[in-house]
Amino acid sequence: MVKAVVAGASGGIGQTEIYQDMPRADNGDKQPLSLLLKLSPLVDELALYDVVNTPGVATDLSHISSTAKVSGYLPKDDGGKAAFKDADIIVIPAGIPRKPGMTRDDLFKINAGIVKGLIELAADVAPNAFILVISNPVNSTVPIAAETLKAKGVFNPKKLFGVTTLDIVRAETFVAEIAGKKTGSELTIPVIGGHSGETIVPLFSKASSGITIPDDKYDALVNRVQFGGDEVVKAKDGAGSATLSMAFAGFRFAEKVLKAAKGEKGLVEPSFVYLPGVPGGEEIKEATGLDFFSAPVELGPNGVEKVTNPLTGITDKEKALVDVAIKGLKDNIEKGITFANTPAQK
Repeated sequence: MVKAVVAGASGGIGQTEIYQDMPRADNGDKQPLSLLLKLSPLVDELALYDVVNTPGVATDLSHISSTAKVSGYLPKDDGGKAAFKDADIIVIPAGIPRKPGMTRDDLFKINAGIVKGLIELAADVAPNAFILVISNPVNSTVPIAAETLKAKGVFNPKKLFGVTTLDIVRAETFVAEIAGKKTGSELTIPVIGGHSGETIVPLFSKASSGITIPDDKYDALVNRVQFGGDEVVKAKDGAGSATLSMAFAGFRFAEKVLKAAKGEKGLVEPSFVYLPGVPGGEEIKEATGLDFFSAPVELGPNGVEKVTNPLTGITDKEKALVDVAIKGLKDNIEKGITFANTPAQK
């Protein structure tokens, strides 16, 4: 029996009483993500948690004739504990989306506290769960999660993931357009570093064989992968952010984690992980000076089986991108660690 939890399932988890004066977040990546998990034969029980709407969303999903039994929980009556209890996998997209002119740094001030609270809950009632953090800014929220789990004495680096799959999905899609491929899903394009702006480093030199990026398109393609989220925010005229594509990306990674947990081999996807705690991580830490980095992770029954150093054999252009990414990541990671270890955050 596999129990999956979506924390932020209605899109409103950021709207606690602290944030009631803010416009409500769109339902974006939360309800579609819950739908995708409901449809997965890998999930037997699906628990949805949020501050609003989850009983209704759960009832709606429960009418779908797939395997998973669905339940929805609100904060009252210890609903969070009931939702999270004994979970096998917890996916956290909770928080507010970006609005026009809002940076991921702006998001940090709101979403960091939300993530910390949810991780504390998971530590108390589901300490052995795989935890997949989608909430932005991932470069900071994953360090927050790690520090919070450490403080609770239940940190397992092999089971904590920052989901950067959307960057990979974008790279696959945009390269397929240039290369004339029918679908990007047939391509393999590593995207490493972090999950915001210039910390995102697509390694086109390590793309599937037969793929070559013309020199005159390289810089624009890198920029589009790095700032694809801005493209969506602008196109939605401020009414939302990258939500449907994020739901797909979040599910794609969650599905790989669940398949690996059941014993399937050869499942690899870049993810933002704690390097000192995973096999192969020390080599990347030594090269970057960072404790967290997104690199190709081979998944297994217990989470990360090994992480592969993606920095060998890259081009000079890619090395320059990595250097810029490292500078940004240092600040992002430190901000998350500082937040997690500072009491009484609002």
